[in-house]
Parts: sequence; structure tokens; C-alpha cells
Amino acid sequence: MKTVLLASTLMLAVAGSAFAADVVAHEPAPAEAPAGFVWTGGYVGLHGGYAWLNGTVDVATAERPFDIDGFDNGLLGVHAGYNWQLGGGFVGGIEVDLSHAWTKRDLVVRVSVPDFPPMDIPVEAGTNWQGSARLRAGYAMDRTLLFATGGVGFANTYVKMQAYDESKTFLGWTVGAGIEHAFTDNWIGRLEYRYADFGSETFPGDIKIGLNEHTVRAGISYKF
Repeated sequence: MKTVLLASTLMLAVAGSAFAADVVAHEPAPAEAPAGFVWTGGYVGLHGGYAWLNGTVDVATAERPFDIDGFDNGLLGVHAGYNWQLGGGFVGGIEVDLSHAWTKRDLVVRVSVPDFPPMDIPVEAGTNWQGSARLRAGYAMDRTLLFATGGVGFANTYVKMQAYDESKTFLGWTVGAGIEHAFTDNWIGRLEYRYADFGSETFPGDIKIGLNEHTVRAGISYKF
């Protein structure tokens, strides 16, 4: 009888140990905390906005140089770039963009020619397209990125009057700042302000034009 009781006790102990081991073995692992958004990667996108283009015009035969403004109109374009998350929330990157601009204006230039009375000549001036190649640096708070940007800016500008029709590509610099937010792991929205000084160019007929511009842009990017 004692032998039977001893055997039963041993069997219950072994079964209990196996049951406990089974419970431990099948206990679910603790869930890992979700990782933050990573900004490293390439992207392409579309943007649109509004441009305020200003400048100066100096015509050799005009009575005096004059300032021009009111070249205010929309722009629409594409952009592409690459970001590196450098550690913590610091993000660096490069970006290029190209936009079509509807900035143009009709002007009247008073020209003085020896032995003739002053003449008022209608002139149309504006930009066809513009773009930039820039560096970017910012700080990310998970899915939101605050950034500054700066680099080379360029714009193609034309002048038309009577039989005169010429265009030039201006080359200068641009700086700005903005904010981006990653709504998903791939789609990123942006809002940005930029200032550009495109420098000056001399057109045939000794017409010298200098340009600068303020723009506000909103866009959407797809991150790879």
C-alpha cells in the first residue's frame, strides 16, 4: 500500500511539473514598442504655390532705371531628393526642383532717342520656368520635420517688345524654411517658404534686368 501511495505521489508531481513547464513555454512574449518613423530615404513629389517676383530694369536708352513688381502668379512643379537621419532627430538632405511659373507683366518703357521726342514702348516680361538645387538640414520629432534649406536658384526670363523677343537664364541663390509631416510611411506633406535672388542679366540692346522672388509652396512627396 505504501508503495502504491508513493508511486501515485511521484506521478502527480511529474504531471504538475510538466503542466507548469507547458504554461511557461506557451506564455506569449511581451509586445515590442513600435519603432519611430525613419526619414532616411529617397523621395519624389509634386508642389504648387504662389510667387511674388520683383526686379529692376535698366535700359540704355531709357530716361532712368526703374523698379518692377507685381509679377505675382502661381507656379506648379516637381521635386526629388534624399534624406539622411544622422542620429537622434537630426536630418540632412539634398533636393532639386523645377517649376513652371505664370509670372508675367505688361510694362511701358519711356525711351529717349537723340533728335526725337520720348517714346512710350509697351513691353511684356516674365518667367517661363525656375528651379533650384539645395541642401537641407532639420530636426525631426518622429513624423514631423522642421527644416531649413539653401543653395543655387535659377530662372528663365523673357522680354518681348515690338519685334524684340529674347530670353535669358538667371543664376543666383535661394534660402528658405518649412515643415513636413509623414501621414503614412510613404506619403509626406509639406509647407515651405523660400526667397531667391536670381542675380542680373543683360539682354541684347543693353537691357539689364535684376530679379528676386518670394514664394510659398505646398506639396506632397512619395518616400521610397
